Amino acid sequence: MTTTRAIDRESGTPDEEGPLKRAIGPKLLILFVIGDILGTGIYATTGKVAGKVGGALWLPFVIGFVVALLTAASYVELVGKYPKAAGAALYTQKAFKVPFLTFIIAFMVMCSGLSSASAAARAFSGDYFLEFTDAIPPTLIAILFILVLAALNLRGVSESVKTNVVLTLVELTGLAIILAIGAWALFSGDGEPARLTEFEASGTGYALITSVLGATALGFFAFVGFEDSVNMAEETKDPVRAFPRAIFLGVAVTGTIYVLVALVSSLLVDHRTLEKSSGPLLEVVKAGGLDFPPQLFALIALFAVTNSALINIMMASRLCYGMANERILPAVMGRVLPRRCTPVVGIVFVSALAIGLVTTGEIEGLGDTTAFLLLCVFAVVNIAVLVLRRDPVAHRHFRTPTALPVLGAITALVLASPLADRDAEVYIRAGVLLAIGIGLWALNRTVMKARGENTV
Repeated sequence: MTTTRAIDRESGTPDEEGPLKRAIGPKLLILFVIGDILGTGIYATTGKVAGKVGGALWLPFVIGFVVALLTAASYVELVGKYPKAAGAALYTQKAFKVPFLTFIIAFMVMCSGLSSASAAARAFSGDYFLEFTDAIPPTLIAILFILVLAALNLRGVSESVKTNVVLTLVELTGLAIILAIGAWALFSGDGEPARLTEFEASGTGYALITSVLGATALGFFAFVGFEDSVNMAEETKDPVRAFPRAIFLGVAVTGTIYVLVALVSSLLVDHRTLEKSSGPLLEVVKAGGLDFPPQLFALIALFAVTNSALINIMMASRLCYGMANERILPAVMGRVLPRRCTPVVGIVFVSALAIGLVTTGEIEGLGDTTAFLLLCVFAVVNIAVLVLRRDPVAHRHFRTPTALPVLGAITALVLASPLADRDAEVYIRAGVLLAIGIGLWALNRTVMKARGENTV
């Protein structure tokens, strides 16, 4: 079994031994976090959020921005304190020391990444791809899409992260185009500002609250990704110093962009038109006063959703690797390619699961499943921060104000609750995934006992 890299108790930085290569510097990490957050959420689910809340499309993104910052602060403290792979699973185990809970949290994180990658695959095969051809079945396109990304991940983290940088710049260009179209519309007197205060829910009170919460929960899918970056701690140079700036700056940049894009989208396109499209930003381009080629923007959007899926598959495979080193998953998950130093078994495993998820739903359902699973995880992580204050470490690291994880846990639980007015299929899909996880947990314990190994 491969072993987790040792931690220098004085500096808090991993030593140079171990199978994973330290290829990510501070600047690359910032672009990595931004690229991880940007992508499928804003490019594909903006219309579905509009369908839940109406013309006040910007409000769910503002709320989601605040919720993301609260939980991001908790992740920054924890990754600085424990700069290892495995992320939320590691923090849960250290805080509660309940192996079953640790496994469930780790499995939920992994499944959230795979449902996110599957949503990206569905987005790739939707309206953006249809700008070029409708001759290939969408499901086949989505499956081939995941296989290509798996092959790229097998080549190595350096190749994957460099590809991420290129794709991040491309998707930022696409969103800059949307903002330029919005600015042009404002100066030209186009658009309908009155839409910005229109709500889909009739009346006030409970219906309005659940409408906004439901839209926020789905819109939160656009903010997920910063939590994935902590799984790259063992492949980052000086993670204790690099992560605070990277995560906070990444969430701030993407949150600002999201709110502005939501304002432009609602200003130029009716929420009913946005809701019907799997490529809502393409509708914004077509409605804008600038003569920008729709096919060129569709190509940019395809690169954007590719970036999301690439990072999610990469993170899920690294999570498998980390859990194998913590003896939560079978040791085989910790195997790496000798020359490429990539977790080969983890990559194959998560890619196969992603292909299976592609067949279970469309963009909205898969995106909402991702958000629901992660909101449950975020509630636990925020509580873990407070519990682990009893476990000081020798090195200095970021410490978040106590009020932030408390608020982070409360807001995550509210958005994960039935108050968010999500479809029953989301809970069913999540329940089935958890049932699979419990089955794998029992199987792993049985095998370890049969071999005379200590279970954890």
